[in-house]
Amino acid sequence: MEIRVLQNILEANDQAADQNRRRLQEAGVAALNLISAPGAGKTALLERVIPLLSTRYRVGVLEGDIATTRDAERIGALGVPVIQLLTNGGCHLEAALVAQGLAELPLDGLDVVFIENVGNIACPAEFDLGEAAKVGVLSVAEGHDKPAKYPLLFHELKALVLNKVDLLDHTDFDMDVFMRDFRGINPTAPLIQVSCRTGAGLEEFAAWVEQAIEQARGAAALSP
Repeated sequence: MEIRVLQNILEANDQAADQNRRRLQEAGVAALNLISAPGAGKTALLERVIPLLSTRYRVGVLEGDIATTRDAERIGALGVPVIQLLTNGGCHLEAALVAQGLAELPLDGLDVVFIENVGNIACPAEFDLGEAAKVGVLSVAEGHDKPAKYPLLFHELKALVLNKVDLLDHTDFDMDVFMRDFRGINPTAPLIQVSCRTGAGLEEFAAWVEQAIEQARGAAALSP
């Protein structure tokens, strides 16, 4: 019986995700699902990269959290539309809640929507939200063993941001072990090393996001 319930939950989520995906594709909007552990720097990354993108593109954000609107307030200070999604204890966002958030955003006036998932690198990997890509954010302070310990997430990623690289010399992070494990799971996703504190690598991440935006635009133009 428990297995049937789990299957029903995933099936309902997948149906809602498909609807989200069609809605986003019709609008020509790239949706990027940011996944990380708490404190890895998702919000800080958005705070630094949104100003780089906003000179050319229109950005919206869905902020997923268990409680509070603190991250949404930080993003709102950048002058972009942001909707807070509260799970009230849930460890991940689900597609139905994302659908409610998308309904509140001016999709026809946006080029990209960042979905900042709840801080967790296990559960969110299992749930499709209708995004164009899952983007991982890992800080060097978390350790080099995370790909080996959480293979599903790192397999699903279309890009991985390695944050806080300015702290590398102050940690035991082993880049060789990390790269061996990560590439063994995901040979193709770009690894973008950044420091939100110093600004290193942010232009490279912004360029990757721009490619995702242009791909979404191109796909929308080809749709009947």
